[in-house]
Amino acid sequence: MIRYLLASTKVHIMNNNHVVIMAGGVGSRFWPLSTPEYPKQFIDILGMGRTLIQLTFDRFRNIVEPQNVWVVTNEKYVNIVKEQLPDIPAENILAEPAARNTAPCIAWACWCIRQKCEEANIVVTPSDAIVMDTSEFQRVISNSLSFTQTSDAIVTIGIKPNRPETGYGYVQYNGTSPSSSAQAIKKVIQFKEKPSLETAKQYVGAGNFLWNAGIFVWNVRTISAAISKYKPQIASLMDEMVLMASDIWESPERRATRIFPLCEKISIDYAVMEPAASDGIVYTHPADFGWSDLGNWQSLHEKLPKDADNNASIGNVRFIGSSNNIVHMERANRVVLQGLDGYIVSEVNGDFLICKRSEEQHIKEWN
Repeated sequence: MIRYLLASTKVHIMNNNHVVIMAGGVGSRFWPLSTPEYPKQFIDILGMGRTLIQLTFDRFRNIVEPQNVWVVTNEKYVNIVKEQLPDIPAENILAEPAARNTAPCIAWACWCIRQKCEEANIVVTPSDAIVMDTSEFQRVISNSLSFTQTSDAIVTIGIKPNRPETGYGYVQYNGTSPSSSAQAIKKVIQFKEKPSLETAKQYVGAGNFLWNAGIFVWNVRTISAAISKYKPQIASLMDEMVLMASDIWESPERRATRIFPLCEKISIDYAVMEPAASDGIVYTHPADFGWSDLGNWQSLHEKLPKDADNNASIGNVRFIGSSNNIVHMERANRVVLQGLDGYIVSEVNGDFLICKRSEEQHIKEWN
């Protein structure tokens, strides 16, 4: 009997878990692999046989049931999501009629979830991050869900830095845990923008700064109250768009097209996380599970295996007298590079890139 009750409780908790996958970006820094028509989250960038959004879905398999997975994406990517994630319900794919940044995107999903489950416990994640240690990732997420299930807290996953990185925002915590049952979870002092190299070195040396991974955990009551408090305009529009969506005179799609673009264009960091941290309700779970946001060619080079000359490649590539290169030519029969040092080489559907790695910050301007 006790065993049955424990099993029933586990199923009940898992049924309350939801994940929101944000998949609306265009990934312009990864051209020519990523284009506005087919962006990086839908591409097998790592050559693993699964796209980035599929890998994101896979690592939640033991935490969230497929019917509780939600995807917010641009309306022109809906069919791609359906094709790549056939196990999730079609009504769980929310098609943004306009790009309004992450706060309205997250609010929309959370208001929809609240309609189905008022006890929902939610994870929000980007669709294009890389996690190398899935087991550790699942442990950290499960810890965070256990914490938010019984508290009015917001948890952000913080990555333990292994270098003074200037391309990420940082989270500063105070080193204490809220209770003995949540030893790993720390209270957030403040969020920091992307720093200079010298400041990043200070952060790493201080020991209580983490990279902001943009992965959040909360219960639906907490996030609804927070958005209503800090961004009442967005909350009011969500009430109209979602809570009144049963109006027989207007379809949910038409209602979203009319209302969603009216939302303020603002990130969840500015809209909720920073003011909530000032109010003392934001916590962080320090983590080390091989995370990368995979935002550019440099981050891909870091994650791929390298040869003795620091070359990384996807496809049938041979390096001769070459070093420090990253080559992604999955569809080419054979590629030979001779005498190149520190280059990015990629081709997709006739679009060809040969670029010095030191100049990759300009790729976004060129495509």
